[in-house]
Amino acid sequence: MLNDIGDVMRRCYQKGWITTRDGNVSLRIENSLYITPSGCDKSLILPKHLVKCEIKNEELIIPKAVIPSGELEMHWLLQKKWRIEPRAVVHVHATNIVAAMFAGWDIQNISLQFPEIYRYSRVGPSVAMLPAVSKELAVATANCLDLLPSGKTGFDIVGQANHGVCSIGPDPWSAYEHIERLEHICEIVLKSGLKASDLKH
Repeated sequence: MLNDIGDVMRRCYQKGWITTRDGNVSLRIENSLYITPSGCDKSLILPKHLVKCEIKNEELIIPKAVIPSGELEMHWLLQKKWRIEPRAVVHVHATNIVAAMFAGWDIQNISLQFPEIYRYSRVGPSVAMLPAVSKELAVATANCLDLLPSGKTGFDIVGQANHGVCSIGPDPWSAYEHIERLEHICEIVLKSGLKASDLKH
């Protein structure tokens, strides 16, 4: 599953959802959290490049001399209470999702118009525009995913205005698939020629 992190990052890079230094993925397996390092070339990432943090008493122990992703706080908030099985969190800047939000579309609402996404991916309300790598973004993302005290979430994926998307799944590819579905629907909506304001009348 660690190999999948690099494979997912490469796929996202090939699709143009990230530039070489963008995006981040975490994977919790029992009492370890693996996360992509800060500033590395995501198109070249391998398991040996991942930052492995141990979890003891719900505290994250970051090894010295390594710099995990700047979005570590968001990943840890979403991973902290989850112990049942592996969980992956994927954060990238999926082009059409960001474009649709920028154009004023409510992506949670439009996802309900297309069965190929709502049957498989639960899209939550979008996160307001907030600074990247901030605690505010981490908390707002967790809230929009409807993170419960148990660690479960009410939704699988949320958009982050003017920034990107955050998705959760039992493994990196499952989290990726939520993004791919929503990205496809947003592309269709943008290519339809309609504007978000057209549906408000």
